[in-house]
Amino acid sequence: METRLTGKVIVVGNNIDTDQIYPGAYLALTDPKEIGTHCLEGVSSDISPNFPQGGFVAAGRNFGCGSSREHAPIALLAMGAKAVLADSFARIFYRNAVNLGLLPIVCPGVSQKVKDGYTLTLDLDAGTVTVQETGEVLPCDPLGEQQKMILEAGGIKPLMRKRFGKE
Repeated sequence: METRLTGKVIVVGNNIDTDQIYPGAYLALTDPKEIGTHCLEGVSSDISPNFPQGGFVAAGRNFGCGSSREHAPIALLAMGAKAVLADSFARIFYRNAVNLGLLPIVCPGVSQKVKDGYTLTLDLDAGTVTVQETGEVLPCDPLGEQQKMILEAGGIKPLMRKRFGKE
């Protein structure tokens, strides 16, 4: 897993729930590319078609609240997001994100410090996000060793396949 990531950001608000991230009307879809085209449609239908590939989503408090819908992190990945940076996450979304290989970073205050289109550099080793336009460096919560291991493998299923394949 890369430990230093740079990309453009889109900013969403507080309490973005899983139905806003991936609306229930599309749950029957199975093609990841098609799933990605509906990501964050509950916030704005303009986000997915204009999302900067390899970019970040920055959010306020309680990102991913609502149902335990795994489609939400899948849609973010399929849309092209490298990571979600949020003031805080709903617990179930956070675990689903890690298990599916989406990097969730708790970065208190990020939603107030960045604007759509800003370029951010996430340094996982230093535990910081640097806002290129302002030079401001924001501290982030570190990932645990287990989370790092899962994310480095690309998710929990690839990690388990690797482990069981060796035994």
